[in-house]
Amino acid sequence: MSVLDAPTLTVRHAIEADLPAVLALYAQPGMDDGAMLPLDAAKALFRRFGDYPDYKLYVAEAGGAVVGTFALLIMINLGHLGAPSAIVEDVVVAPHMQGAGIGREMMRVAMAHAAETGCYKLVLSSNQKRERAHAFYEQLGFRRHGLSFHIELAGEDA
Repeated sequence: MSVLDAPTLTVRHAIEADLPAVLALYAQPGMDDGAMLPLDAAKALFRRFGDYPDYKLYVAEAGGAVVGTFALLIMINLGHLGAPSAIVEDVVVAPHMQGAGIGREMMRVAMAHAAETGCYKLVLSSNQKRERAHAFYEQLGFRRHGLSFHIELAGEDA
């Protein structure tokens, strides 16, 4: 199936009723590997998105089903002459819909919103092992840039 075969594809802001489907997407292998945030905790976190001026959870919907999701944060900056920047997180597409153009449409929406809000860049990170995802992002025009560093703040030993 491709996006052309699914004319009802829409990418929209998520609502609380979408959370069970979003959590199921996050539980897939390569994301949270079967673990799932309890629905009540997800609802509480989703409500906190409203604490940020421009932080939204999006869903891609085809045929009435949620088939993809991502979060987009537009972050204000004092550097770069005050130009905002955008961060995409938690990008995932249902396994049976991967390769159908869902991810491409979600990233088109993210890039368009970032451009409309005057962002000077849009960034995302991807696990080093996800070679297919890297190729996908590069096809969309993303370039590998710099280095990414992280530190585990709350691990199993915490």
